[in-house]
Amino acid sequence: MIHSGRFRDKKILITDKDSKQKNDRTWSFWETEPGLFEPLVFRCWKKTWFHGRDFSRLLELAPYEYKMIRGIDFYNHCISLIRQQPNFEICFGNIQSMENRGNRAEVCLDDVKFVADFVFNSILFEKPVLQKKDYYLQQHFKGWIIETTAPVFKPDEATLMDFRIAQQHGTTFVYVKPFSETRALVEYTLFTENVLSSAEYEQGLRYYISTLAGAESYNIVEEENGIIPMTNYRFPAVNGRIIHIGTAGGQTKASSGYTFKFIQKHSARLVESLIKNGNPFITQPAGSGRFHFYDSTLLYILKHNSFPGDKIFTLLFKKNKPQQVLRFLDNESTLGDELKIISALPAWPFLKAAIKQF
Repeated sequence: MIHSGRFRDKKILITDKDSKQKNDRTWSFWETEPGLFEPLVFRCWKKTWFHGRDFSRLLELAPYEYKMIRGIDFYNHCISLIRQQPNFEICFGNIQSMENRGNRAEVCLDDVKFVADFVFNSILFEKPVLQKKDYYLQQHFKGWIIETTAPVFKPDEATLMDFRIAQQHGTTFVYVKPFSETRALVEYTLFTENVLSSAEYEQGLRYYISTLAGAESYNIVEEENGIIPMTNYRFPAVNGRIIHIGTAGGQTKASSGYTFKFIQKHSARLVESLIKNGNPFITQPAGSGRFHFYDSTLLYILKHNSFPGDKIFTLLFKKNKPQQVLRFLDNESTLGDELKIISALPAWPFLKAAIKQF
C-alpha cells in the first residue's frame, strides 16, 4: 500500500475476475524474520523432512522458518485493507483488452474502459513464443487437506520434498504441511511438460497417504490444484505504461516454480520507485543474470531428462546445508554458496547443459 502524499489524490482501481471468497490455494515460503504478511501465517515449521529414494534427513532450518498462508486469509486481509483506503476501488469482472494509449494505458473490463497513468498486470494471457534456448515446463499439482482417523503426523515437522514415489512422468514429489496429528495438507507435485488427468493426481495422493504417510482411514476436507509455468523465457517487465507483475512479469523462479517471495520483493521495489521517482520503472536486481543462467541450465536438464530431477534435489540437500539451498532457491545465495552447490552435482550433464546456454 502506498502512503506517500503524492498518491493520496490518485484514484486506484483493482480488478479481479472473482470476489475471492474461497480458500482455493495456499502459499508456502521461508524467511528468517517476520515479513509483511506475518499476521496471516497459518502454520510455520522450524524443521522439515527431505526424502529421496536412498536418502532422508530432518532439516533444521534455523534461522529460517517454513511458513504457510491460506488463500482465504490473504484475500480477506488484503481486501479489508484496500477498502479502508478512500481512493481505492475494487471491481470484479473479465479483462477483455489492455493496451497503451499515448502516455497512458487503457483496460477494458466487461466492455467498460478505464484509462490510467500505469496499469500493473498479473495476467498471463497466453503461452509465450519461445526462442531457441527457451525451455517451458510446468509445475502442476493437486493437494488435499485430509483428516485422519488415527494420529499419523508430527505437527512440528513438515515435509519439504518427498521423492519416494514413482517418477515415470518426470520429476515428481509430495510435500506435507501438518496442522495437527490428524490433519495436514498433502500435495502431489510434478515438474514436467504435460499435466495429468485428475484421476492420476488422485492415484498419486492416495498411494502416498496410505503407504508413506500411513493413514489407513481419512476424509478429504478441502482440495486445491494449480499450474505454474517454469520457463527461462524472459517475460517483458514493461510495455509502455503497462507494468507486468507476478508470473507475467517473470517473478516465478524458473527452476522451481516458487513465486510468493519473489512477488513481494518485486512489489516492494516498484513501490519504492513510485514513492521516490513517481514512476514504477526499475532495473533488474543485482545477480539476476547469474541466477537466470543457473535456472536455464537446470531446465535444460529436466526437459531433456539428461539427469533425473529427483537425484538432483537429493544431491543438493544431501551435500549442502539446508540454509545454503534455501538461499539459492531465493536467488540470495553468495558465490561461495553457489560453488558449493555446483560441486555437489554431477559434472558432465551440468557442464554440457551449461555450455548450451552460451
